[in-house]
Order: sequence, then structure tokens, then C-alpha cells
Amino acid sequence: MIILGLTGSIGMGKSTLARMLREAGIPVHDADATVHRLLAAGGKAVAAISVAFPAVSRADGSIDRRALGQQVFGNTPALRRLEAILHPLVRADKAAFLARCRRRRCRLVALDVPLLYETGGDRQCDAVMVVSAPYFLQRQRVLARPGMTAETFAQIRARQCPDAEKRRRADVVVPSGLGKAVTRRAVKRALTHLKRG
Repeated sequence: MIILGLTGSIGMGKSTLARMLREAGIPVHDADATVHRLLAAGGKAVAAISVAFPAVSRADGSIDRRALGQQVFGNTPALRRLEAILHPLVRADKAAFLARCRRRRCRLVALDVPLLYETGGDRQCDAVMVVSAPYFLQRQRVLARPGMTAETFAQIRARQCPDAEKRRRADVVVPSGLGKAVTRRAVKRALTHLKRG
């Protein structure tokens, strides 16, 4: 089974790329979606996060992600405390996903991880696909998000491996700023190449 790492900086079009892979029949493990499930009512991270960050618990048994983000953003000790809770749970979910895919004899699977290079996750992958767009488009996309500010965008970018470095290290670079048809063709070519080994 070939494990493809899928990554890209904020606003580059990673969600669109993951959707294209799913449409092509590739199972995709989404680290962000896993975190959302872990923080939802009944999620496996709720109890530990409620103890570590009491002010972020909601009455419905979920975690207020926005309030949690405000507590950890720019606060390295708090962020490390949060990561110590979430990362093992995300790793366990990913391991279960890979085990299911192996049982189903999938030829190719993708791991959608925003901070793939930053966390060393690329070492678990046979190949890495990076989605990339010009900076002006990235900025435009991100600043259009509700509640996003230029300052927050700059802070997020500072935590991420630079796009140029990601592109340099990638096995495949998929452009997302030239229209979906161009992106789709690049994905199709990459998948054909990967499946051939």
C-alpha cells in the first residue's frame, strides 16, 4: 500500500485537493476532521481538554474551538499542553485508518496533514503531494474567512514551513491558483504515476 502525504500551507487549496482525491476513489485520512471529532460532544479529547483548559467547555459537552484557539495561539506552553492531548489521539485514529485500508487491500491512501513537514509526518509517507498557489491568492482566500485578520494570518504562516520549502521537498506539486481543471489534471497525472510505482 502506497501512503501519500497531502499537505499545503493555509489557504492553498488542500481541502479541494483532498476532495479530488476522494472523488478519484482514494481513501483520505483528514487530521483536521479528526480533531473536530475529538472536540465534539462525546469526543475522546473533551474530558482531558476540559481539565487542562476549563474555560473552553460548552454546556453541550463539546469544546469551543474558537475559545481554545484564543488560549493557545501565541502561547507556546499552552499549545504544547494541547498537542500532548490531541496528537496521540490523532495518531491512533490514523493508525486505525491505515489498518482498515490494509485489510481492504487499498493500493493507495492519502494522509491529509496541514503540518506534515513541521511534525515529521513526511517520514511515514512513500510520497508527498503539496498544493500551492501564489501568495496574493493565498492571502485573499485566508482573509475572506470569518474572523480572520492579517495579524492572525501572519502568525499562522510563521508557524508553517514556507511554501517554497514545501515545494522543494515535495514529490508532487499541484497548482491550485490556475482553475480547478488544471488542478484536476495535475492530480490525475500524479495518481497515474504513483499507482505505477
